Amino acid sequence: MPRPIEALIHTGALAHNLARARAAAPDARLWAVVKANAYGHGIERAYEGLRGADGFALLDLAEAERVRALGWRGPILLLEGVFEPRDLELVSRLDLWHTVHCTPQIDWLAAHKTASPQHVLLKMNSGMNRLGFRPESYRAAWARLNALPQVGEVGLMTHFSDADGPRGIEHQVRTFAAVTRDLPGERSVANSAAILRHHGAGGLPGALRGFQGNDWVRAGILSYGSAPDFPEHDAAHWRLRPAMTLRTRLIATQQLEPGDTVGYGSSFAAERPMRIGIAACGYADGYPRHAASGAPVLVDGARTTTVGRVSMDMLAVDLSSLPQAGLGSEVTLWGEGAGGTILSIDEVARSAGTIGYELMCALAQRVPVRVVG
Repeated sequence: MPRPIEALIHTGALAHNLARARAAAPDARLWAVVKANAYGHGIERAYEGLRGADGFALLDLAEAERVRALGWRGPILLLEGVFEPRDLELVSRLDLWHTVHCTPQIDWLAAHKTASPQHVLLKMNSGMNRLGFRPESYRAAWARLNALPQVGEVGLMTHFSDADGPRGIEHQVRTFAAVTRDLPGERSVANSAAILRHHGAGGLPGALRGFQGNDWVRAGILSYGSAPDFPEHDAAHWRLRPAMTLRTRLIATQQLEPGDTVGYGSSFAAERPMRIGIAACGYADGYPRHAASGAPVLVDGARTTTVGRVSMDMLAVDLSSLPQAGLGSEVTLWGEGAGGTILSIDEVARSAGTIGYELMCALAQRVPVRVVG
């Protein structure tokens, strides 16, 4: 039989999470962000759950081709725009929208020969300081784009640096609003954290409530069931459901006596008699090697913790309070466990000093993946 590890992609959860985004920002159209192969879930596997979106946002042309191949005929947005002039040929052929964030991209458009004007979103650097035109240069860039025959509609966008934290978004909203006040075009400003925290849907101050022009929102991490502002709020607070489950089974048990150690480096020593189980999952499967001993895990739906260091192919779990668990018991590393219990990927990520995004994207190719409705 094959090694008993698998990942499940829950299309119903994806659709549910998109519905939560719509409820939070009911007047906006919705981009489903599927960059990084749909955050590790797989574009083709996630598509059915996300096709209720108004458009798909992603990074590169290969991802755009995959979405078009699935039959999608609506808007597709390249979030970082094109990377070289010849990319514009495929943009035209695939009828893509694309972000313009620097002067060379405008130069490439000006030299591009196309029969169909392209839809672009001009990005402002309102404080994130990654991509985009600074506020003092933004209107000149807009005027140049707007004058090009290669360009049809010019949308306006920015990205928030602190939508998930105490600083908030007000300073960037003020900047963006002031610079774009009388410019035509659809606006896109809200990422996952801004959708949930700043539209006033979660009981928090709604900095975007009543903001004129938030025409498109970008549902990224929330689509996959991770809370964008964890640990202040967890996925349950936002009523999000995990779109990925990583699960395996126990392949052995061991009885420890006081002083017995577990795993490489003998970093864990038993202080009392205890029973542990060995689960068929390790860092070669995408589980974080640096997860601390004591990371949360579910065994047959019951909560327990890991013991010692994570190995390449195995990890140990504490069975002291689970006398019925044994060889073949189901082990949920994150996601939905037996009996409908939930272990948030955010909790596991915190034990590893990282974020849920990284764990989703790190799922190893050797792990079989199955789509469930």
